[in-house]
Amino acid sequence: MAMQTDVKAKSIGSTGLVYEGRTRVKSVLIGPTSSAGNVTLVDGGTNVFVIPTTANGETFAVLIPDQGVLFQTNVSAILVNASLTVFYG
Repeated sequence: MAMQTDVKAKSIGSTGLVYEGRTRVKSVLIGPTSSAGNVTLVDGGTNVFVIPTTANGETFAVLIPDQGVLFQTNVSAILVNASLTVFYG
């Protein structure tokens, strides 16, 4: 079995840096607003994936299997009509 790391969490309400440095994103919790939007997770300027949100939707989790997605440089997020909590480590 591979060595596990401590999982940390950071919440943001606007576009910005989540974590500076190499890490793995394990899951995200997304809070949509009254308008449709999306959340884009970015690694050092490269879009890794985009998660669409619906207008007036409920908060939902995106669970990433196995060891998560590796971000080599850093984790930042572009938020459009959403808030975000990222679980990483």
